[in-house]
Amino acid sequence: MRQALALAREAAEAGEIPVGCVGVHRDGRVVGRGRNRRQEARDATAHAEVEAIRQACRTLGDWRLEDCTLYVTLEPCPMCAGAIWNARIPRVVFGAREEKSGSLGSVIDLFSENYGFRPRVYAGVLREECAGVLRDFFQALRADAPEQ
Repeated sequence: MRQALALAREAAEAGEIPVGCVGVHRDGRVVGRGRNRRQEARDATAHAEVEAIRQACRTLGDWRLEDCTLYVTLEPCPMCAGAIWNARIPRVVFGAREEKSGSLGSVIDLFSENYGFRPRVYAGVLREECAGVLRDFFQALRADAPEQ
């Protein structure tokens, strides 16, 4: 999770919403890394999880990531939950809850639905630190916004 936090901070420095994600193989190797790049890539799908999953698939040469755990600083949205499900990632560890679009328990728990595959979810790992990166980013953004 600390590596995911470093990626989230990198995203913030680039002006992106600070979310970072790391995919780890069961042998301990980091096989995928990602951070939000929606602004930079001008791509709505350039979320940290999608980047990490794509890199892990390339690294392992397979679309099935059955031997991996995904560590992400923010609860995944519906799109990212779908990507996790499609990649057959069996474990997801996240830090901060996402009350507006979190799809692993905050708004909906997509993995509790009867899709035939249910990743295990571990929530709240380094929660305060993950939430703090987001809070600091949005406070700075509001402070820099021109007054209306």
